[in-house]
Amino acid sequence: MIWLASIACFAQQDSLVLTYDSFIRQVILEHPLAKRAALQNEQAAAIRLKAKGGFDPKLAAGWNNKYFVEKDYYRIFEGKVSVPTKYGFEVVGSYQNTDGVFLNPQNKTDKHGLWALGIEANLIQGLLIDERRLANKQAELFEQQAQNEQQLQLNELLMNASQSYIYWQTAVRTQRIIEASQVVAQTYFEATKQSFINGAKPAIDTLEAYLVVQDRLLLGQKNRQTLVVGRQLVEQYLWTNDEPLFLNEVLVPAPFDSTWQTNLSFSFLTDSLLEQHPVLLDKRLMIQSYELSQRLKREKMKPKLKVKYNPLIQTAQDNWAPAVFSLDNYKFGVDFSMPLFLRKERADVRLGEIKIQEASFELLDKRNSLLNKLQALNQKRQILGQQLILQRENRINYLRLLEAEQTRFTFGESSVFLLNKRQEKYIEVQIKEIELEAKNQLNVLEYLFVAGKMQEVLIP
Repeated sequence: MIWLASIACFAQQDSLVLTYDSFIRQVILEHPLAKRAALQNEQAAAIRLKAKGGFDPKLAAGWNNKYFVEKDYYRIFEGKVSVPTKYGFEVVGSYQNTDGVFLNPQNKTDKHGLWALGIEANLIQGLLIDERRLANKQAELFEQQAQNEQQLQLNELLMNASQSYIYWQTAVRTQRIIEASQVVAQTYFEATKQSFINGAKPAIDTLEAYLVVQDRLLLGQKNRQTLVVGRQLVEQYLWTNDEPLFLNEVLVPAPFDSTWQTNLSFSFLTDSLLEQHPVLLDKRLMIQSYELSQRLKREKMKPKLKVKYNPLIQTAQDNWAPAVFSLDNYKFGVDFSMPLFLRKERADVRLGEIKIQEASFELLDKRNSLLNKLQALNQKRQILGQQLILQRENRINYLRLLEAEQTRFTFGESSVFLLNKRQEKYIEVQIKEIELEAKNQLNVLEYLFVAGKMQEVLIP
């Protein structure tokens, strides 16, 4: 566990500032969930490698020998190499060497053996698609799904981390306002006490001024609890070298900056951009995967017709190397089979159609849901923007009232009670403005999250 002194921070007065950009970049680089998201690509690569393995050449060999009562009944050796292709047929090469007193005549070879080279092909079922080609195509789809899944996981991580930063930022900004009000309250109390000593104020005014100081202290203590929670939330997302980081006590969040929001284009409602949403892309890829599986299921309804053709190659007279090739020497075979009722195959096809329909309906529902959420968030953003403008005007007007009351208080035309009320309202509008700014930031982030654009916008 490491204490974080600074992460691309800059000095400000007596504190170090952890900027939002630096915080987010550290999360992406070091957080365990970000590293887990990166494993999606490695998993996709492994699945693609596995699918390619279906086309790997295969070597097989067998040796059978029977010796009984001083007789060599038979000795059979056979080696075979098969090479699957992406076109549905296999290239097969084999070598056979046999001998023995009671050897089946059809297996008889000369002393140097017999070579064969040919193809095996499915002419009906398996001609257009088979398990190998299906796995290869689905692996390609999974690579795209892995990228979408990685983006979704990072979006969620960025959203949660950003919420924690804004919570901490709001608590720090609120604490500064409260601490400033504590200084003002203490100043009022000292002035009122001095006035009482000079005989200009009654004792009750000093009590009232002291109660204001206590109220400010209690407000500060309450907000410090929020500060502790905010720091802990941010610390959950700060890691380095697989070790959690703890924030240095002098480290504070950056001041609120709306520049990146002002320059942000809220054009994610357009159909072209919505179609690129990772959730929708993932569902479309899932439908494509189902459709590929459906092709294989329909292929299973066809009869099986497998043809094998292997020209036989004689060996040389004095060694086992292949020598004589003639089209007149060959092995040829045909295998045919077909279920009579196809009930299993027809049921599999129907179940596949239902699965595709379900996924299509889910896609339509999710698309409409995302569109409605984006529209609602966009409208909320506009309303919050208007509220923030009004709140800033209120803050300015309440500051004017407070300054006017302070002037009246200086000339003895006001009381501590009225001055305190003006100060309370000014603190309230300041805190409310901070809360509205935080809500506006969270709304923008939620908009980016729902649009699936957090990583693209926050980390260009």
